Amino acid sequence: MSGPTGTTRRAVLTGGVTAGSLALAGCLSSFGGGGNGETYTVGYGDDETEISSAAFPEELQIYCVQTGWSNWGAVMDAFEDEYGVSLYDAQGSSGEALDDMRANARNPTHSAYNGGYSFGLEAMADDLTAAYKPANWNVVPDDLKTDDGHVTATRQMTTAVTYRTDVYEERGLEPPETWEDLKHPDIAKDLAFTPPHTANGQASALSVNRAYGGDLDDLDPVIEYHEAIAEHGADFRRNVEGPMTSGEISTVVEYDYTGLNLKYNTDEFDENQIDVTILTGPNGEPGAMNVPYGYALLRNAPNPEAAKLFMDYVLTLECQELFFDAYVRPIRADELDQPDEFPSQSTYEAAEFTVDQEELVSKQDDIQEELVDRTPLQGAQ
Repeated sequence: MSGPTGTTRRAVLTGGVTAGSLALAGCLSSFGGGGNGETYTVGYGDDETEISSAAFPEELQIYCVQTGWSNWGAVMDAFEDEYGVSLYDAQGSSGEALDDMRANARNPTHSAYNGGYSFGLEAMADDLTAAYKPANWNVVPDDLKTDDGHVTATRQMTTAVTYRTDVYEERGLEPPETWEDLKHPDIAKDLAFTPPHTANGQASALSVNRAYGGDLDDLDPVIEYHEAIAEHGADFRRNVEGPMTSGEISTVVEYDYTGLNLKYNTDEFDENQIDVTILTGPNGEPGAMNVPYGYALLRNAPNPEAAKLFMDYVLTLECQELFFDAYVRPIRADELDQPDEFPSQSTYEAAEFTVDQEELVSKQDDIQEELVDRTPLQGAQ
């Protein structure tokens, strides 16, 4: 789903990226600058190679690199400023990207995949990806990259609840602390989840499921939860910014990024009108799934040279800082200063959990199908 666009609250950092990326060129290029015929060194280890900008397209297509999500708009602009290559605004979810990759496997239309890490692993299992270790691949945690370089994580997000504090005050509601609190009729009546075929929607469902004792083989807890809130009006929504702004919905289950970006990076709200919280189960059980996002070079795809350069760029500290500007936790977060606006680390530690990505890949098609078939909430398709 898409979040807000526009200048970020931490624009002072964003504004320095173009100048900073000029220095970056010395790391990626043998000669610096841009333009036809310039040569760049890309890749890590055995994948290190030189490429020529003469092979670059005017526009590079990479799945799910899109304005309004994870601050890709700023990344796209910075990359084009530095290398003269624009990126196609590839709106769509991870699940939609995977479906399109499968449909075009014999004649790929995009150069690389970007999105939910487990969907990237699924594409790899379908022989849709190619081995490529981007520069700085070595600093990515071992459990968030494949040994052969087919899929590499670039950032992480955590399931969270974003709510309108002004609406809650009008209704006499306390801030939610557990998933049980969202069952309150005055919350559930305009509560929205994202559809389960998206990476964030799947994570939301699995967060609730874990909070009530379920696992990847048992989805009964989340279905029972949906049944409890459906009677009050909760549903699935693909987009939330407009409905949140208008007051049509007051609570949304998505990622910490979405809420923090709404709170601090949009003009539609005063900061005190929005709050973001990380929920546990009713008795303190973990209830907030941490979800890695990453990318993969596609097999036999067009414009692999430019795609490799872009993949390298995304793992630079300059680009990783851009994720933090929109409150997305970059994979190299421990090398950067985290914004103070995030919920406390103790909150994350109390609620956050991870799932084995390989196991998730083997089961996520069945998980999504079961969620769509069994949920009583409207809008799951």
